[in-house]
Amino acid sequence: MSPLTTFVSAFADAMRRPVESLDMDGIHSSRASVRPTHRIYAAVTGSADPAVGITYGTAPARDDHEIPLRIYRPRALPDARADIPVVVWFHGGGWVLGNVVDYDPLCTFIAAEVGCVVVSVDYRMAPEHRAPTAAQDCVDATTWVAVNGDVLRADTSRMAVAGDSAGGNLAAVVAQVLRDHGETRLRHQALIYPATDLTMASPSIVEHANAPILTKANMDAFRDHYVRPGHDLRDPLVSPLFGRLEGLPPALVQTADRDPIRDDGLRYAEALRAAGVPVRVTNYLRVPHGFCSFPHATPVGRQHRLELVTELATALAPRPAG
Repeated sequence: MSPLTTFVSAFADAMRRPVESLDMDGIHSSRASVRPTHRIYAAVTGSADPAVGITYGTAPARDDHEIPLRIYRPRALPDARADIPVVVWFHGGGWVLGNVVDYDPLCTFIAAEVGCVVVSVDYRMAPEHRAPTAAQDCVDATTWVAVNGDVLRADTSRMAVAGDSAGGNLAAVVAQVLRDHGETRLRHQALIYPATDLTMASPSIVEHANAPILTKANMDAFRDHYVRPGHDLRDPLVSPLFGRLEGLPPALVQTADRDPIRDDGLRYAEALRAAGVPVRVTNYLRVPHGFCSFPHATPVGRQHRLELVTELATALAPRPAG
């Protein structure tokens, strides 16, 4: 077993028990638990950039629920400056686990490096709220962001959606739904090892069924929590691979080579390209699912983050007049 595999297995064990072993109390406890911020963990996961301020807001959902938002803005940007773009972020965790606080290191990094407002959406999770509630919350929150540039002090004509794992799934779904609604402000989608096919037909699921961080057993449990029995697994609201892909914004797809859902991302990138959507796809070698959450533990962490913010900054740059 390589040092990296040993580390990530220990890291996963320290962070949570396997989802398939959790009852509802265990799920709630896991969601409420945030990663330690002391130096030992920060050396692995990174830490929140103090040059980025964090505030809070809400967006209305279609059923009158208020969706919590965690909002990041570089402190160096004057409050009066409203010409900066927006990235809407959706966290991972299999639609069941995870929380917005654990993504402070990555969201502050994006905000600082891109020079943008990042809005992290605290969508409702399963099994209390099954599909398509999470997707609808993310659509509703993104739609609210698009028309509230004055509240965010940002230029919402330059927007991107982004997320990892289940969050990558949600970002892909949001891009499709907003396209269907005629929304033209979305310029980019950054999908980090996204789950795109809940029929679980990707060959990598068998190849890496017992990988560190994410296993096939975990995936089965996440899907069973998220999708009601009898729900069509090819529904684009849960499996964006089966949606109409023409006319979507350009995409960055990052995958992990030792990940059961590696091929979900690679297949989605191939399908986007076949539909005429510009795509940059990078399969990072010798790393497992979840590597964006422990960037300093892998040899590719720096490259992954640089690629992510470079693609976002390029896509969200002001366009020449005329």
